[in-house]
Amino acid sequence: MTEQATVAIERMDGAAAAKAEGALGLIYAEVFAEPPYNETEDDAVAALRWLSSQLHRATFRAALARTQDGDPVGMAYGWSVPPDTVWWDELTVPVSADMRREDGHRTFGLMELAVRAPWRGRGIARRLHEALLEGNGAERVLLNVQPGSKAAVAAYRAWGYRTIGEARPREAGGNPREVMLLDLRG
Repeated sequence: MTEQATVAIERMDGAAAAKAEGALGLIYAEVFAEPPYNETEDDAVAALRWLSSQLHRATFRAALARTQDGDPVGMAYGWSVPPDTVWWDELTVPVSADMRREDGHRTFGLMELAVRAPWRGRGIARRLHEALLEGNGAERVLLNVQPGSKAAVAAYRAWGYRTIGEARPREAGGNPREVMLLDLRG
């Protein structure tokens, strides 16, 4: 049995993700407590509360990686970017009207992708990414990544993402994020 075979990836809609919130929360809290994120327990609780409020979205998708014993090792989730999104408004340099155009299906927003430290370097992040995007019908994928997360930025670039700008989140004290885009049309 290969190492890759010891981890199963489960695709989920919002209802299934709600049942797996404990696993998603555990992964989030562990991964984002590490540098460069340095999130606190309160940050993780707030992130899980926000996630819970998003599970009702019709286009919500998640992928959860677990060992054969059921231990959660990685997760990814997101949804289609709605026409009234403020995502583009956070860019420090505006982009063209065509780039900003959203119809609720054109762009998939990758909100989080995380793999626990002992499981990194085994291709799990890529498998989560592929499972999350498989069959979603979007033309492109949009994400924000903290520039200090060198491994994440390098992985996204290796998967074909390109940087299209910098965003400064609306919340006070929010760190700038690198905004990346992946064209799925080939």
